[in-house]
Amino acid sequence: VMPSACFDSPDARRPLSERYSAKANLWLAAYSFIGNYWYTHYFYSVLKAAYTMPAHRLNNVPIALYFATHFYFSTYHVFSNACLRKVVTTYEAGMKRTILYIGVVIVLSYFTAFMETLTISSFPYYSFEDRNMAYTVGSAFYGIYFLVSFPAFYAFDEEIDSSEQGSRIVTLWDAFVSSCGYGMMILCLLDFVRLYLGIPLLVGTLP
Repeated sequence: VMPSACFDSPDARRPLSERYSAKANLWLAAYSFIGNYWYTHYFYSVLKAAYTMPAHRLNNVPIALYFATHFYFSTYHVFSNACLRKVVTTYEAGMKRTILYIGVVIVLSYFTAFMETLTISSFPYYSFEDRNMAYTVGSAFYGIYFLVSFPAFYAFDEEIDSSEQGSRIVTLWDAFVSSCGYGMMILCLLDFVRLYLGIPLLVGTLP
């Protein structure tokens, strides 16, 4: 809304629908919605998690969490973009940089998932059947989200500041479809793990 509030952002010279900030927020909002509406049930089924607070719910997920996830994910992806950009801009392209890039994605994914699980552990209305398992195996399970979304978000609309002719223009619709596509990739990966563990998936029912 106010892209130059703190610094001279290129977004200030763009219409609202063409701003990186608008497209990035839409990308993350779609991802956050998919994560709550679908992925939460994998936490209910695989990790035996439960939200017990009184709440209005959509598909048995407290509606407030749909909004809370957006600012959590916005923060995570700002830091992941900064780290991945540092790798790409510091080192020359090649096998070693690729290995470092993949390693950073893996470490960031697990670290982000673990720290969220740890820092919200005192929240009285979010419980696990086995909290130690949630910290270790559960963090790896949650980290699947970010194994896909961190590199995907880093590459999202990467040519927006390019002045070269032929640079691809990403629209709001492109942002939405991109997020939905990566969201399906994550959903498939979560379900592959569930199938491997032989755990039935219950959607929309009380955990």
